[in-house]
Amino acid sequence: MNEVMKRNNVKIIGQGEQTIVFAHGFGCDQSMWRFIAPKFEENYRMIVFDYVGSGNSDVNAYCSEKYSTLQGYVQDVLDIIDELELENIIFIGHSISAMIGMKTSITRPEAFNQLIMIGPSPCYVNDTDGYFGGFEKSDILELLDMMEMNFTGWASYMAPIVMDTEHPVLTQEIETSFASGHPYIARQFAEVTFFSDQRASLSQVTVPTLIIQCSNDSIVPIEVGEYLHQHLKNSTFYLMHTKGHYPHISQPEETSEIILQYLVGVSK
Repeated sequence: MNEVMKRNNVKIIGQGEQTIVFAHGFGCDQSMWRFIAPKFEENYRMIVFDYVGSGNSDVNAYCSEKYSTLQGYVQDVLDIIDELELENIIFIGHSISAMIGMKTSITRPEAFNQLIMIGPSPCYVNDTDGYFGGFEKSDILELLDMMEMNFTGWASYMAPIVMDTEHPVLTQEIETSFASGHPYIARQFAEVTFFSDQRASLSQVTVPTLIIQCSNDSIVPIEVGEYLHQHLKNSTFYLMHTKGHYPHISQPEETSEIILQYLVGVSK
């Protein structure tokens, strides 16, 4: 098996001329797309993968220095694009993957047709300039300390907060996903995620973008989605009524429909 395909556990499913790349968020893996992927497999070719340290990726490929910034993850996406010779892709990224996809599109705009961001945030930390990201720096440091001291306890604490659903099965799935990660890698990915600040890059984005925001997201406040919409030219903002940070899991039908309607609209 090719090195890149093995490293990131890359799978190709579906049929169609245009390619969708699904990129999972922190603490998850490609299985998180299984609820919405069937809606696209008839008309699109789909690429799913795991970031190094997640799912069934090659954990031996993890390098702390490489993945100490988002650029390491961007490089992995670029490697997948190059390996599969992808063009005109629709990149669907959840949470921090929205920013990874965005940064990749800045590097390789000719490979992208659209960016679709689910629960994105360019910066999670509140700033003295009035920017509201939802967290104080001390909040994130406490979270990182909890991951280091009691990883399974952190997983059980965070799962109901981020899922925010009346379906305990889904909350349990997220908890299991969080807890199954490698503690050291997960903590470093969390630190990179929550302390990343991509606000200065927003003006460089040229790809049409759909921002999907949940009305009550404990990780990403509505103000963040509105900020992105304001600073991303050629962007569309859609506010879902659902709660939580994982609408593609808790409300897959609605999430799929929003994406499909957007793709039909931009293709006209």
